[in-house]
Amino acid sequence: MDAITTSILERGDLAHLALFLWASGASTLLLLAFREVAAAQRRFDAFVRELARFNARHGEGEL
Repeated sequence: MDAITTSILERGDLAHLALFLWASGASTLLLLAFREVAAAQRRFDAFVRELARFNARHGEGEL
């Protein structure tokens, strides 16, 4: 990574380096956000499954 940074700085492409770093950071944050959403979806699915199991055991609609 140091050789790449040095090469970019020598050629004066600091804007390209900044854009690359920004894009890398944004992509990483997006990936982390998708992982969190997927984990939340799995937890919600497990909750709904448990709720359906509870309702099946205790009779849905009986008061």
